[in-house]
Order: sequence, then structure tokens, then C-alpha cells
Amino acid sequence: MALHKLVVMGVAGCGKSTLATELSRALACPLIEGDDHHLPASRAKMREGVALADADREPWLDALGALLAQAQGSTVLTCSALKRRYRERLRACVPGLRFVYPEIGIEAARERVASRVGHFFPPSVVASQFETLEPPHDEAGVLVVDAGLAPDAQRDAVLAWLAAQP
Repeated sequence: MALHKLVVMGVAGCGKSTLATELSRALACPLIEGDDHHLPASRAKMREGVALADADREPWLDALGALLAQAQGSTVLTCSALKRRYRERLRACVPGLRFVYPEIGIEAARERVASRVGHFFPPSVVASQFETLEPPHDEAGVLVVDAGLAPDAQRDAVLAWLAAQP
């Protein structure tokens, strides 16, 4: 089986964790949940409904990039990676890194986030994620999937894409 280092990226509510879990099971590889690695100050900001700034995200991205680079074998990471430069920062740690972007509209994302129980990210911050988002439509090594598809359909599309990669 080919080695895959993969980031499932996108705004809150797009289904990153669900899809990443499906992929890690299908690929029989570890999953790194990016939200688990936010600094306590960043988690507190988000809990208060304050959007993170680039300075808040930089140490987080560096930590995630290091974890992904150190991981042996295939690995799936969830990370919002909203801006191209954030994705480039991760790519600098892991050459050949691939991204999957479950694309969703703002209202659907807000509804999904509002329905979460016990998550630190409030629906009020969803709009700021869309303001920050630079969709990766023109980037190499990126697959865009419809976040409205069932998780197994998304997973199968990603697996087919990975199988077709050189």
C-alpha cells in the first residue's frame, strides 16, 4: 500500500473530523486531530467567540507540521488550513503533502457547528472562518469534495483519488 500523508482541511462544520476518521480507518493509519493541539490561550479565545489571528495559528501549524513529519507511515491530519500560506507552511514540513477540502456553504457550516454538543468552537466564529478562507481550488495535490455528501461517499472519493496518484 502506498504511503499517504493527508490533511483534511476546511472551515468549522465542514466535516473534517468525520471524514478524517473514515480515512484513517480505511487506510489503517493514525489520525492527528488538529484541534487537540491548539494552545490553551487559543482554545480560550475560540471558546469566547474570538477568531484566531495568524500569530495564534503559527505555533499550532508548526506543531502540526512537526507531528505529521515525524509520523511513520501513512497519517491523516485534521487542520483548518484556511489560508494558502498555512498550507504552504505544512507542505514545507512534509513534501508531497496532499489536502482534502470538504467544501460547504456558510449556513450549512453554522447549522452543523450549532448542533455540536460539548465542542469549544461556537457558531459565532464560523463567519470569521469564511472571511479567512482562501479555497485551494487552484492548488496541486488538493481534492475538493462536496461536504453535503455522505461521509462514506466522501471517503470513497478520496480513496479513489489517492489510488490514482503517482
